[in-house]
Amino acid sequence: MNIRAYVRIARPDHWVKNVFVAPGLLLAFFFMPTLPLTRTLLLTAAGVVCACLIASSNYVLNELLDAAHDRHHPDKRYRPVPSGEVNRAAGYALWLGLAVVGVALSLWISLPFALAGLSLWVMGVLYNVPPIRLKDLPYTDVLSESINNPIRLAMGWYAALAAVADGSPPLPPTSVLGAYWMFGAFLMAAKRFAELRHIGDPARAGDYRKSFRYYTETRLAVSIINYVTLFGMFAGVFISRYRMELLLAAPLVALAMGRYMRMAYASDSLVQHPERLYQDRRLFALVIAAFLACAVLMFVNVPALRTFFLPRYPASALETDSR
Repeated sequence: MNIRAYVRIARPDHWVKNVFVAPGLLLAFFFMPTLPLTRTLLLTAAGVVCACLIASSNYVLNELLDAAHDRHHPDKRYRPVPSGEVNRAAGYALWLGLAVVGVALSLWISLPFALAGLSLWVMGVLYNVPPIRLKDLPYTDVLSESINNPIRLAMGWYAALAAVADGSPPLPPTSVLGAYWMFGAFLMAAKRFAELRHIGDPARAGDYRKSFRYYTETRLAVSIINYVTLFGMFAGVFISRYRMELLLAAPLVALAMGRYMRMAYASDSLVQHPERLYQDRRLFALVIAAFLACAVLMFVNVPALRTFFLPRYPASALETDSR
């Protein structure tokens, strides 16, 4: 048995995506600054491990069910399953084993966290398994995969709140979940855009991924504009209601998103491989700068900014004017 092949289908190199758990931790500290630091960090670290195990279970299932389609991709045809390096029965055992261990460990953290982790796994099943197989449906493929972003944020949130042993913690703000979802949709749609350009042959692209039988570069570009707009609207709701200071980080976020989109136009773009995006130094620097700016501004007050955006007219006056 080629152990390395089984490790590869679990994609540990993709665990970097679980960095999306971190904002849930920051959000918890913002709303509940009295959380015990050491215990909260330990529980969140355990939560990241759970997210990695559950995500790897989904990756294994993806590799097993996509082998026939991956053979039509110029790069993915060399993966362990389509190249015949993996015994399928052993692969399915690995899929279930990773899920069981990940969810069991999640229950040790808290029930709400375990339910969020189970949701991550269920979305992997709905995304990959026929006859539902959401990944075959245009637009639904992007939205169903990117919903893992708010699920990961919720996992970070519930792991942090488990430190206070509250049996019924509140939900994260809906505006944050919506912004996180649409931000993930932007990333995923740009990835589809880069993949379509890389394959270069519509017929071959449709054999690789059924949604590509519908997608064109224009349709994907329009969807990207929609996702970015919705991201901005949801983020604006959170900023205006809870943290006006985050406006100061907006230029860095916009620059990072612009750099990512520009990269999607490159030949054999890194955007096709999110786990390797750190190789683009400019994007990596922008992402780190944007994250640090958001993290700092969540806890540093800028009173002048809040004063500048105070309402200048009472709501009743606006209603009178509208009549």
